[in-house]
Amino acid sequence: MFRQLLAKVGLLRNLIAWLGLVLMIASFVFWQVGFEPAIIRSQRHARVPGPFGLVVLDAGHGGQDSGAMCGGVLEKDLTLDIAQRVDRLLQAQGIATLMTRIGDTYVSLNDRAAVTNRSPNCVFVSIHFNEGNKNNAAGVETYYAEHQVTTPPAINSWLPFLQRASLEIPNTESQGLAGLIQEALVARTQATDRGTKTANFFVIANVHHPAVLVEGGFLNNKEDVAKLMSWDYREQMAAAISEGILRYREVLQQRQATLAETAPVRSE
Repeated sequence: MFRQLLAKVGLLRNLIAWLGLVLMIASFVFWQVGFEPAIIRSQRHARVPGPFGLVVLDAGHGGQDSGAMCGGVLEKDLTLDIAQRVDRLLQAQGIATLMTRIGDTYVSLNDRAAVTNRSPNCVFVSIHFNEGNKNNAAGVETYYAEHQVTTPPAINSWLPFLQRASLEIPNTESQGLAGLIQEALVARTQATDRGTKTANFFVIANVHHPAVLVEGGFLNNKEDVAKLMSWDYREQMAAAISEGILRYREVLQQRQATLAETAPVRSE
């Protein structure tokens, strides 16, 4: 009788443990789906159809995170200025935009990636400025992650084999976007072309959409800073980023049209 009672108690404990696990998984899924990070953002709706419905503009740094500094010039101020200009130019073309910050506020890297991943069918452009080890370093460069994590970081920590599988997928879409933005930047600003490069910056490696990070100049280079103080130069930089995004959109549209033309016609 005592053994039977112990067996029932053990069965009950196992049942409670399994129920606890199920509740924990359900809570985790609810958190992933329902949780919206606290983030100041500006979003406007697109007026024209296209292969992606939204451009997320990420002004680097903000708030207590000033980024690179040169005298009274702060990276966080320049990134917001350029992002607002790109926002205006894309809006003029009927493209929906979302800004990860609209003022001098701090937004974590995780929240920047999270709000992007909750936006379906978009591209992500993060704007930054460099601070090199040498004063003669100059020019513009655009980064993309060689591989992007295609599952949320929290899930990867539970199921690491999903992360390994996602890292095996080449990031050709982000590479294409980076190349077109870099090409437009060099053409419009005549800045030194430092090319496109790969780097595992958090905001581009952990976004599930085409994502790039623009470095618009070196704040420890006097010539670069002098140019960035010009209203017209910053406008040309914003125009170049917008132009690269629009050109990328055109490439996707052409690709979709080609696929539609070559798709086999199904007979009834």
